[in-house]
Amino acid sequence: MTGSEVSPSFRLAYVPGVTPAKWVRIWNERLPDVPLTLVPVPAAEAADVLRGEGADAALLRLPVDRTVFSAIPLYTETTVVVVPKDHLATAVDEVSAEDLADEVVFHPLDDVLGWDRPPGRPALERPATTADAIELVAAGVGVLIVPQSLARLYHRRDLTYRPLVDAPQSSVALSWPEDATTDLVEDFIGIVRGRTVNSTRGRTASTAQPERKNPDAARARRKPAAANPSGKRTRRTGGGAGGSGGSRGGKRGRPRHR
Repeated sequence: MTGSEVSPSFRLAYVPGVTPAKWVRIWNERLPDVPLTLVPVPAAEAADVLRGEGADAALLRLPVDRTVFSAIPLYTETTVVVVPKDHLATAVDEVSAEDLADEVVFHPLDDVLGWDRPPGRPALERPATTADAIELVAAGVGVLIVPQSLARLYHRRDLTYRPLVDAPQSSVALSWPEDATTDLVEDFIGIVRGRTVNSTRGRTASTAQPERKNPDAARARRKPAAANPSGKRTRRTGGGAGGSGGSRGGKRGRPRHR
């Protein structure tokens, strides 16, 4: 088999907290002959994976370098504070930054909210990962501020979370190298944008043209057959102008009497 005969495939990178299952299911329904491979990547490495051609597209967190990548924003997440279940914050529906003034707030090195310094008191050291910070919260050492999807991803029975009203938010986008907008990338764009399989903008839509209809023939088919006063259909004759009654000046078309 030559290189040109290799079956196509699509590689989709995704960062922690993003759940591509719905789009993958639609892809498998529409393009069953094109395997979709999921490539989990840390949030900070998603752009490098695309640059290095380790994936065809990625579900990642904004911002991205728009001089290199195209991006379609998909949604913006609620920011939450993760606390132990017996924390005072659990008594309210939402928390403000001011409420955390006396709390140790962890700022992991893989933070995706992009702020220089979270509210509250900084920890002596920054945890290496969000997962490490979750363990410290469970130990009762402090609290953690993350997008809601990460709070769900690292869920523990002894922890809960509340929305933080005055904090930066994280937006998720579909992104790909601008100079590598392939047909398969266009297919996935159509899926995440909710286009149907028959959408004229989707590459997978059928390209067959509808059969052209002859309007005169269609009208002829719809025209009802003539009827005589008795309600019976009359037989068309070859020379009648309308196919019913008699023709002017001739005997053709007259009913035969028996």
